[in-house]
Amino acid sequence: MLIITALLSGLIFGLGLMVSGMADPGKVLGFLDLAGNWDPSLALVMGGAVAVGLLAFALVKRRRATYLGEPLQLPTSRAIDRRLVLGSTLFGIGWGIAGFCPGPALTSLGTGNPKALLFVLGMLAGMGIFALLERRKRD
Repeated sequence: MLIITALLSGLIFGLGLMVSGMADPGKVLGFLDLAGNWDPSLALVMGGAVAVGLLAFALVKRRRATYLGEPLQLPTSRAIDRRLVLGSTLFGIGWGIAGFCPGPALTSLGTGNPKALLFVLGMLAGMGIFALLERRKRD
């Protein structure tokens, strides 16, 4: 049941990204172009996503397990440190250059977009480099 729920959640998420335009890098870059031909339509999408997220986190704080009985693992740290700021900055730069972030890139990859393939390969390489550096730091 867990796998089916994950599959359905992913399909709904991907469909939402496609319908909203978040999987279209041109639309995303238009949203990020505040000084040029700004497209504010994605602000409504993001605002809706934040509202749903806030509601979901408020509800889940009262629970110890998911509806399927799995344990909840919510982040506990509230620290804003150098790693968080640097990671957020790199994420934003990558999003601004490519017009993709991970979810929409994977969704767009499913449509055969060659730019999405390049982005996902770069994302995987970055994740691999990070994992390697973290392993070295621990040893």
